[in-house]
Amino acid sequence: MSLINTEVKPFKAQAYHNGKFVEVTNETLKGKWSVFVFYPADFTFVCPTELGDLADNYAEFQGLGVEIYGVSTDTHFTHKAWHDTSDTIGKVQYPLVADPTLAISRNFEVLIEEEGLAYRGTFVINPEGLIKIIEVHDNGIGRDAKELLRKVKAAQYVASHPGEVCPAKWTPGAETLKPSLDLVGKI
Repeated sequence: MSLINTEVKPFKAQAYHNGKFVEVTNETLKGKWSVFVFYPADFTFVCPTELGDLADNYAEFQGLGVEIYGVSTDTHFTHKAWHDTSDTIGKVQYPLVADPTLAISRNFEVLIEEEGLAYRGTFVINPEGLIKIIEVHDNGIGRDAKELLRKVKAAQYVASHPGEVCPAKWTPGAETLKPSLDLVGKI
């Protein structure tokens, strides 16, 4: 069964955010768009390139009313240490969520049980707490923040324009489709 259109399962976790330890829960997500970006571990190789790319595009996500949450099975203390020692991670202004119990990674079905690490999972969550987009990569394959931005914009467009859908490579301002019997076989 897919997690698409399911509600985020209850969780409570510590996060490192803007120089403080803060609590993040499933209720924290309600009322705004959220993106969960699971990654294997702090102090690794592909992970800082992805988190840095998200940091470089964070203002645009914020402009869309979207909060990003980086999530790994590390502790919030490890997140702070990485933030304090890495120039790339030092740019991160979004919460880095700790999942040392593996519960959140397990709930989102990205946990590699035998390693205690998460796959590179990206989840876009609507203001009602429903998962609208899922993308999971093997850990050797990095993600692109610009493509994630495009997908978030498409999800927001579809949510605010019932009866319309976004075709491949859709960008804001481009034509959408209105599924109907008349459209069948015309594309």
